[in-house]
Amino acid sequence: MTLSIGLKYALKFLKKEQKPEGLNFFKKKEERMSKEPIYLMTLEKGYLLKKVEEAKKHITNCNLCPHKCGVNRMEEVGICKANHRAIVSSYGPHLGEESVLVGQRGSGTLFFGYCNLSCVYCQNHELSVYGEGETVSNERLARMMLALQNDYGCHNINLVTPTHFVPNILEAVYLAAQNGLKLPIVYNSGGYESLETLRLLEGVIDIYMPDFKYSSTEYGKRYSKVPDYPERAKEALEEMDRQVGGLQVDSGNIAYRGLLIRHLMLPGGLEDTKGVLEFIKKKLSPNVLVNLMNQYYPAHKAVEYEELRERLSFMEYEEAYNYGVKLGLRLAK
Repeated sequence: MTLSIGLKYALKFLKKEQKPEGLNFFKKKEERMSKEPIYLMTLEKGYLLKKVEEAKKHITNCNLCPHKCGVNRMEEVGICKANHRAIVSSYGPHLGEESVLVGQRGSGTLFFGYCNLSCVYCQNHELSVYGEGETVSNERLARMMLALQNDYGCHNINLVTPTHFVPNILEAVYLAAQNGLKLPIVYNSGGYESLETLRLLEGVIDIYMPDFKYSSTEYGKRYSKVPDYPERAKEALEEMDRQVGGLQVDSGNIAYRGLLIRHLMLPGGLEDTKGVLEFIKKKLSPNVLVNLMNQYYPAHKAVEYEELRERLSFMEYEEAYNYGVKLGLRLAK
């Protein structure tokens, strides 16, 4: 497939800023390649541009997520409210992520506006609901990725709430990879994903970091306003696991490939949490890393739900954590 005119011109405006490998040059080729971001191999084989072109079809008939709105995003918006141009709320090194992502120099986060879920307790509702941020071109998005690597020295590119902007992200990765990007890419999502989109991302995403919010369909309906959250999340998790397997870290304990699952415990949700942990144990690779989170507080519309007005109790969290230990899960500390 020939390179589109737009991409040819975009490449001229992106700087090549690769740092020398230094002592890494003397490592065995096999070892270097095993830790090299997967998208570089996909680019080399000529598949990455094909993925860009395939993803762009969703701009005029969007079925990127399980909502399958089918809208032409050049003219209208679907449930997520996003049009065809990416919105970036902020970007830079983030020190508040899991230690395997943060290391010494931070995780290079790109926070996107809007979301395909409507969680009533969302702690980032200014971004997810109101879409606060700057509209950026795909070329600008590529330059942001390169800045996170070359200017900030981050350990990875962390795409936060990326699902509805997958076409933009794929083109940005395509551009940045040809101009020296060599960091692992983290897909940090709410877990409500379509298999078709995940297969577009195969060979591009190094680390999947989805939420697994609920094992209960009723919780998904009540708190995130989707009819089928557990079903879609479970099949998405199995697909992510098939692609990248358990989480792998280097000698500095920095993740470079694999699956890391987050679960935010809700007050009174102990049994639902146990269902989440049981699924992970039964269906996914043993080295998947699980972050059982206790940071819940009643944000956004949570105060409208009596059961969500209080913070999570220490006893509930401790029981859930001990249950994960009993199951033999690899839990984040």
